[in-house]
Amino acid sequence: MNISEKTTAISHYVYRIFNDDASGHDFFHMKRVALMAKDIAIREQADSFVCEAAGWIHDVGDRKLFSDREQALSALDHFLQSIHCTPDEISEIQAASEDISFSKGNIPTTLEGKIVQDADRLDAIGAVGIARTFAYGAVNGQLLWHDSDNNRQHTSIQHFYDKLLRLKDAMNTATGKQVAAKRHQIMESYLQQFFMEWR
Repeated sequence: MNISEKTTAISHYVYRIFNDDASGHDFFHMKRVALMAKDIAIREQADSFVCEAAGWIHDVGDRKLFSDREQALSALDHFLQSIHCTPDEISEIQAASEDISFSKGNIPTTLEGKIVQDADRLDAIGAVGIARTFAYGAVNGQLLWHDSDNNRQHTSIQHFYDKLLRLKDAMNTATGKQVAAKRHQIMESYLQQFFMEWR
């Protein structure tokens, strides 16, 4: 398979896993991260295939989404072999998709990993990021917000302050920083309007 055929096969594999997710970690999230990672890779002179492929599969095995992480990662490894990814490609794709989680607090060691981390974080902010925040909150039974300080911790709006508003300054690449600055402004404007309407 050539690179185009491999990425198409990977996208179909990801679709079968994530097409019915309602938490904001659906197929279209994977698609946006993959395409953003590819775009950043081109601008940052990194391996665009590795970045796109890692973007597609970055949530496979995520403990929030899979009850058996090891089984999911093993199945992914077999799949990548079945579409004739080389051992080096598989190793680089896996390396680029590891340690990108915000909660882990890690910075990937490879440029490709840093790019995929940026792409994933960019999809958590801006207009789509706002929508994903409330989708995830709804699936997990979170309130929008609460007047009481004691009840705000697990609300969707609190998530902006705990994580989303911090992502702009956590970008690894110049391209990521540029895109994040615009999306950050969208979130700040949204929150200002939200509290004007909240009574």
